[in-house]
Amino acid sequence: MTEAVLGSARFFRRTGPHPLALVASAARGVADGGELLLEGVAPLQTAGPTEVSFLDNRRYASALDQTSAGAVVVHPDMAARVPAATAAIITSEPYAAWGRVAALFYPVPPLRPGVHPSAIVADDAHIDPSTEVGPLTVIESGVEIGPGCRIGPCAVIGSGVTIGRDCRIGAHVSLSYAVLGARVYVYPGARIGQEGFGFASTSDGFLSIPQLGRVILEDDVEVGANSTIDRGSSRDTIIGAGSRLDNLVQIGHNVSLGRCCVVVAQVGISGSTVLEDFVRVGGQAAMAGHLRIGRGSEIGAQAGVISDLAPGAKVLGSPAQSIKAFFRQTVTLKKIATQRK
Repeated sequence: MTEAVLGSARFFRRTGPHPLALVASAARGVADGGELLLEGVAPLQTAGPTEVSFLDNRRYASALDQTSAGAVVVHPDMAARVPAATAAIITSEPYAAWGRVAALFYPVPPLRPGVHPSAIVADDAHIDPSTEVGPLTVIESGVEIGPGCRIGPCAVIGSGVTIGRDCRIGAHVSLSYAVLGARVYVYPGARIGQEGFGFASTSDGFLSIPQLGRVILEDDVEVGANSTIDRGSSRDTIIGAGSRLDNLVQIGHNVSLGRCCVVVAQVGISGSTVLEDFVRVGGQAAMAGHLRIGRGSEIGAQAGVISDLAPGAKVLGSPAQSIKAFFRQTVTLKKIATQRK
C-alpha cells in the first residue's frame, strides 16, 4: 500500500523553500522564528522541522504538544502550548490562514493560453487570448469568454453563454442558457442550464412547458462535480455571489439563492424556492417548491422542508421542525420504547 503523502509531487507542483516571514505574511499572521526556511506543509502528527502545520480544533491540542513541525499556525489562545523548538504563527483565523499558506506552497497551475487544436469553436465566439481552452471542447455560436479563464477538456459551452474573468470550467461540464460572473468555478461533470422539470397534465398526457429563463451564476460561486442547475421557466435561476454548492446538488428551475449560501451534497431544491443570504443546508436535505427560506437559516442533514422558514431558523427532521422540538420528540420516543421493553 502506498504511503500517504500530502501534496504528492506526482500531482501537485510545490514552490519554496520560503522564509518564515513570508509564510507568516501569507497567513496574515505574526511570527518570531529567525531565519527559518520552510519547505512544505504537513499534519501536526507527521510534520518535520522544515514543514508548517496548524491547529484549529482544540480537541487535537495533544498533537500540538508533541509536534516536530518547524512552524505551526495557531490561535493566540494556543500559542503557549507550541513547543519551544517550533515557531508559532499567530492569527485569529487559523484555518483560513492554513489555506493561504497551503496555497503559497501549492499554487494553482499557471494557465496555458490558447485553444487546443482539437477544440471546436464557432467562428463568431469571442475568447480572450489569455484563456486556456482544453482538448475536445465545443464552444458554440455567440459565446463570450473573458480573460484568465480555464476551460477543461470535453466541456460544451452552448450558444450565447457568457463567462466572466478568471473562471474555471471543469472537464465534461455542459453550460447552456447561462451567464457567469467572475471567478466562478464549475467542477467536472456539472450540468447547468438544461430544461427544468416543467410540464402540464392534459387529457392527452403530459405537455412540456417551454423553459425560457436563464441560469445566473454570480461572482465567486462554486458548483460541485455532477451537480445540476436547471434554467428558469418564467424567470431566471440565480445562484448568489459567493455561494458554494457541493457535489451532486440539484437546483430546480426559478430557484434563487442569496449571497454566500452553502448547500451540501445530495440536496434537492424544488422549483421557485428562494433562499435568502447566508443559508446553510445539510446533506440530503430537500425543499418543496415555492418556499422562502429566511436569511441565516440552518437546515440539518436529511431534513424535509415543506413550509417557509423565518430568518435564523434552525431545523431538523422530516417534516422539518425546530431543533428543540426534534430532539424533544426523539427523547420522548426513546423513553416510550424503553418503558415498553
